[in-house]
Amino acid sequence: METEGLGLRERKKRETRLALSRAAIHLCLERGWDDVSAEDIAEAADVSVRTFRNYFSGKAEAIAASHVERAMRIADELRARPADEPLWDSLAGAVHAQFAPADGTGGSPADRRWRDALMLLFAEPALQGEILKANAAAQDALAAVVAERTGTDVTRDVYPKLVAAVVGAASATAVEHCLRADDPPPLGPLLREVFDGLRAGLPTP
Repeated sequence: METEGLGLRERKKRETRLALSRAAIHLCLERGWDDVSAEDIAEAADVSVRTFRNYFSGKAEAIAASHVERAMRIADELRARPADEPLWDSLAGAVHAQFAPADGTGGSPADRRWRDALMLLFAEPALQGEILKANAAAQDALAAVVAERTGTDVTRDVYPKLVAAVVGAASATAVEHCLRADDPPPLGPLLREVFDGLRAGLPTP
């Protein structure tokens, strides 16, 4: 659903970007930040180093690209949902489809070592600037679709940007909660709890 409206060339580019990004993340989690090179990532993704350089300036940008791609898929999913569906129901469904898909691949990782490695990876100083840029790109993509659905203007009205920022923060909070918990809850139910709270206006517990 997410990429059916794209041309073949654009779909291929997104697939290559995602393959490189996933390879970068996997290798860095497995070996550690300092022991992964552009050559390693290209080999793992079965492309040339030149292809890697055509997409990314380095491994930090490659890792952050997974966040941007997920945001683009959330935006695509939101755009494809019924126009008469309440906005926050659509947003909850779009986020859930990407973070906790029906096949279970988005569930909370049970391996404490894996979660610790992931937290260390995202604390890497070289990655921080790319994560900030990725967050900005993610919010822009989502805000544009929120504006379409609500008849607002993304350049003049604060509403679509505010909604996108809230969705980003809510999703990140749920994921971080799972990563830090000693006994991590499944991400799907936690996301539902988070968006139920947003729909209700975050009442005091």
